Amino acid sequence: MRLMRTSEVTKRCVVTMAGEDVAQIRDLVFAAGGGAVAGFTLSGRGMFSGPSKQSLPWSAVAALGRDAVMIRDESVLEPAQRLLDASVSAGGSGGDVLQSQVLTDSGIDLGTVVDVVIAVDRSHAGRCDVVGYEIEASEALGTKGTRMFVPLPDALAASGEHLIVPAVAQDFVADDLAGFGAAVLAFRAQLEGSR
Repeated sequence: MRLMRTSEVTKRCVVTMAGEDVAQIRDLVFAAGGGAVAGFTLSGRGMFSGPSKQSLPWSAVAALGRDAVMIRDESVLEPAQRLLDASVSAGGSGGDVLQSQVLTDSGIDLGTVVDVVIAVDRSHAGRCDVVGYEIEASEALGTKGTRMFVPLPDALAASGEHLIVPAVAQDFVADDLAGFGAAVLAFRAQLEGSR
């Protein structure tokens, strides 16, 4: 499992296996329940290029590398609105979660989302899951204003305003991305054990 912030993925170029530079990643789109990545909205290439009417479904990603996202060819791209509509109808975000307030299900304000953390795992059917949020911490975490990482369950409710996490998530907050993978696994194991 390789963790990365979505801000590290945005602006990466999308290239075909033939080496053609066809687009640039603009935003991540959540899939059902907000727990998986459905795909990416795209921008054109070049300084003055705006949003593209095409999107890249996660299922069409051949590789997510440090510098680029590789696809077979341009035929795998689909209309952006189709990807966004599918996300909304399946319970995904359908929009931006940045600057949303993260609350526990017991009503504690943990902070405000500044980035989303994804885990890419090619060994499990090419999954790409949203595993946490990087937040600007609130007073409740005792580190107001610092950046912290909050783990997420396998599925969650995500709207554009408030994001609800189980209260126990507060016990697994981490202060660095390097150790965050272990916190996510421990958090999810505890949730699974309490079911």
